[in-house]
Amino acid sequence: MATMNVSIVTPERVAYESDDVEIINVRTIDGNRGIMPNHEPLITGLNIGIIRVKDGSGEDIFSATQGYMEVKPDEVTVLVGSAEHSEEIDVDRALAAKEEAEERLEKKHEDHIDERQAEIALEKALNRLQASKHHDFDQFE
Repeated sequence: MATMNVSIVTPERVAYESDDVEIINVRTIDGNRGIMPNHEPLITGLNIGIIRVKDGSGEDIFSATQGYMEVKPDEVTVLVGSAEHSEEIDVDRALAAKEEAEERLEKKHEDHIDERQAEIALEKALNRLQASKHHDFDQFE
């Protein structure tokens, strides 16, 4: 099977890099996309979401924030604000962030909370929980 080089890069580090990728699935601004080798060139924005990368050794799952993706026939570069491998996610911390965001949304009118910022925080926390291999996402909704 044909493969391609994939890099997931944040401002702090290279979160993932392999030249043996068969498919990468990301959440773009237009919806979910699967990119395989020899894909047409593309530059697109990414929303908060899960990134799944399948290579010769298995599948890696990342929780990622917004960013951009550049696709070339033999190379995909993902640039995001943050990307955590599913095994790196601190589930207790993500649960605490989820609860805090929900509380902020409940009190948005009392405390003059920026509702959009609280919604983004909640979306990030839920995304991290979904990416965690240790839990079933349905229990967090």
